[in-house]
Amino acid sequence: MGQFFRRRTFSQEGAVQGSPLSPLLSNIVLDEFDKELEKRGLSFCRFADDCNIFVRSEKAANRVMESMTRFIENKLKLKVNKTKSQVALSKAVKFLGMTITGGIIVIAAKSKDRAMETVRNLTPRGRNIPIEKQIEEINQWYIGWSGYFGMTEMPSQLKVIEAHIRRRLRARLIGAQKRKRHLLKKLIRMGISKPKAGRTVYSNQGRWRLSHTSAVEGAWNRHWFESKGLKTVSDQKRDHWMSPKVWFKIS
Repeated sequence: MGQFFRRRTFSQEGAVQGSPLSPLLSNIVLDEFDKELEKRGLSFCRFADDCNIFVRSEKAANRVMESMTRFIENKLKLKVNKTKSQVALSKAVKFLGMTITGGIIVIAAKSKDRAMETVRNLTPRGRNIPIEKQIEEINQWYIGWSGYFGMTEMPSQLKVIEAHIRRRLRARLIGAQKRKRHLLKKLIRMGISKPKAGRTVYSNQGRWRLSHTSAVEGAWNRHWFESKGLKTVSDQKRDHWMSPKVWFKIS
């Protein structure tokens, strides 16, 4: 049987990509760059070696791009990655999972889609664990995730994700009833009128569609999930947040 040997090579320059040392070194090396931007009165946001600079016009953007490239390469003796550098509208630029649309900082569409996918992975069909345990797992992810994106300004995006979490859990609770008559009795015990519960249960809808009906949402509402420990963030009052009712589509 043949054997495969891989020869390792070690770089003599730079730091390993993804290393905790990389952002620290970037902050040290680019401190002079930050001060130059501040001296010029430019609005900017930098993380490690990635930086966005905000100006009012395309003409100004091209001028700043050219002058700052010269500063970085001539003064700091660093190389600018021309293929990754661009002049673009702020809404077309994604930075650290966020973007700017309509003058406000929002969660980028891809970041929101990944969050929805995470919710689906945390709430698979057929998983037989106590609802409290599943909520605990969701909280472990969501508290950290929403904490990071709490710097954005449109909490209605968080509200959509929270509603999706509750709907996924409702679908699971519906499935746990096994039979329609069991679901009917459950809804009645949770305060839904018998006629309304009956119309809902025997409407021949699948569990996913049932999870969005008024009867099921009324039985397992937000307050019920919160009583089980599910965290809600979108209704918090933060100075930089817009009203949770403000919503527009992010592309």
